[in-house]
Amino acid sequence: MPEKVLFEDERQLPRTDVAAYLRTIAERLETGDSLTLESGSDSFTVEVPNDVEFEVKVEREGPADGDGELGLELELEWDENADDGSLSIQ
Repeated sequence: MPEKVLFEDERQLPRTDVAAYLRTIAERLETGDSLTLESGSDSFTVEVPNDVEFEVKVEREGPADGDGELGLELELEWDENADDGSLSIQ
């Protein structure tokens, strides 16, 4: 299935700023609040369901026999049309 990028931002940040950003995401995931990602005039809001597929990956880019660039990727995926199984009374 083809991938369509809805929001993307990449920048160099101090490790402590990345940690603060991840803490904010973790708090929103824990409380069930939506996540709004903003960069300049671009923004995108997602509602993350109760259950998601969570992937952690460490990869090396560059020559097989030498130093390259290491990357740590954290990914959450879910079917946007799936019922999250929650029960509510209106």
